[in-house]
Amino acid sequence: MESHELLHIANFTTLFVCMVLKFPQIFLLMRAKSTKGVSLNSLLLELIGYLVFVTYQMYYDYPPPTYLEYPILIAQDAMLLLLILHYNGDLRQSFGYAFVFIVGWKLITVQKWIIDLAMSLCTFISAGSKFAQLQCLWRTKDSNQVSALSWSLAIYTTLTRIYTTVMTTGDTQVLVRFVVMGLLNIWVLATVLHYRKKDGSNSSSSTKKED
Repeated sequence: MESHELLHIANFTTLFVCMVLKFPQIFLLMRAKSTKGVSLNSLLLELIGYLVFVTYQMYYDYPPPTYLEYPILIAQDAMLLLLILHYNGDLRQSFGYAFVFIVGWKLITVQKWIIDLAMSLCTFISAGSKFAQLQCLWRTKDSNQVSALSWSLAIYTTLTRIYTTVMTTGDTQVLVRFVVMGLLNIWVLATVLHYRKKDGSNSSSSTKKED
């Protein structure tokens, strides 16, 4: 299979996966009606990272197939944010968040140096979102409301984006971001599975004691 065919497949599958990436997490929250183990700070930082990244790609006229999934992910994250605020009883705060995100999005495109600086910080912002989720899991020791499937899909998309970046723009900042995000996604998934396995063991132990 030729490289351009692999590139097409990578772009297509990434877009397809991202169209449903957050739905397992959304459905899990709706079913549980609880946000325990899910970090609001992580979601907010992730949204900032997505907005900066897609704006940077559009500003420099990068090929649309390399970033088309980000508007979809932003929309799904917005749905998650509304659900988290709703179940936390803070839904009114959504208007404030929307205002801040819109104003910030406009400001970073005012000058070239601003968008370049924002992109240089994007990796740290996105990494911060993963660490915020990890801290939430470490604190609660509960991953029942965190979707392992969503994090698994996220790992796949970062791997495909490493490939598409190498094959198209070769942008070092973008490539570093995807490598770091991929490693941190793996860490979060491992933590989710660890606490889920631990919860299952505790449940089994409790059942045996009752018997």
